[in-house]
Amino acid sequence: MVTRTVLVARLDNAGDVLLQGPMVRAIAGGSDRVVFLAGPVGADAATLLPGVDDVWTWRCPWILGDPPPVDADDLAGLTDRLRALAPDEAVVSTSFHQSPLPLALLLRAAGVPRISAISVDYPGSLLDVRHRVDDDLPEPERALSLARAAGFDLPEGDDGRLAVRRPLPPAQHEHRGHDLSPGYIVLHPGASVPARAWPAQRCAEAVEALTAAGHRVLVTGGPGEKSLTAAVAGASGVDLGGATTLAGMAALLDGAAAVVVGNTGPAHLAAAVGTPVVSLFAPVVPAVRWAPYGVPSVLLGDQSAPCRDTRARECPVPGHPCLTSVTAQDVVAAVEKLVTT
Repeated sequence: MVTRTVLVARLDNAGDVLLQGPMVRAIAGGSDRVVFLAGPVGADAATLLPGVDDVWTWRCPWILGDPPPVDADDLAGLTDRLRALAPDEAVVSTSFHQSPLPLALLLRAAGVPRISAISVDYPGSLLDVRHRVDDDLPEPERALSLARAAGFDLPEGDDGRLAVRRPLPPAQHEHRGHDLSPGYIVLHPGASVPARAWPAQRCAEAVEALTAAGHRVLVTGGPGEKSLTAAVAGASGVDLGGATTLAGMAALLDGAAAVVVGNTGPAHLAAAVGTPVVSLFAPVVPAVRWAPYGVPSVLLGDQSAPCRDTRARECPVPGHPCLTSVTAQDVVAAVEKLVTT
């Protein structure tokens, strides 16, 4: 039997990659091998997706927020690698503001015989399946609709929610004398885009308020966020800044009663392990598309603020009112609602 290999491409952030999970499982159910082409910050997330057999990493000059210069040798190298892989088809997933056509051109030049993508632009001969969707679909449903347009569907019994590979690595149950047994609250103060971050002072106030309400609070962050997590954790929380891999973070979130986080990757990772989310959601992008998917959640933040739908990376409104309007007590009330339902 000839092995059917499908290349799936999603070239931006870890959270965006996690939202492709249902699409990937649909494609894996109708193929023998799925190779995932990811950007450098999304590759670890791709390894967590059930159905992915291999992950390739490539810095895409038309997708990344800090794009590399266009390099002819780099493009030629990827084209050669794709030609050697010889996938039977490719599914190119993009956000609503990204074009799949540059990658489709490269894939076509590499000899990929069938290419599917969502495109508002005329694709000429670059796409075999040009899919169109309502922009206000949740991102996982939008991606899954592309898989279905390409001829793939979820296996019977698959509920279409986000998921990660299991078993996850064993979670550490003690850290510097602190109890990390399941049932804690995780507060993740950082965000990949500054406009989506709850102010650090508000985060620190929430740690104090949650602790006073009887919760154990773990504060998480990446290696570059250690000063932030230390300041937010203070004397009441447990500072885990830079202490976990992405898989380890998944295990940590899996043991949480709830997660308090902005619209950033860990929100989607929490959803992928089935943990409820208090979502501090700046409306610079629509919540209908990007809110935590498939888990109980409470959305906090002024969704009608002037920054709505601007896709701003830095808050365009003095004082960041859409999120500074959220108080520590709002977060405590949201957590209580999630952990008691």
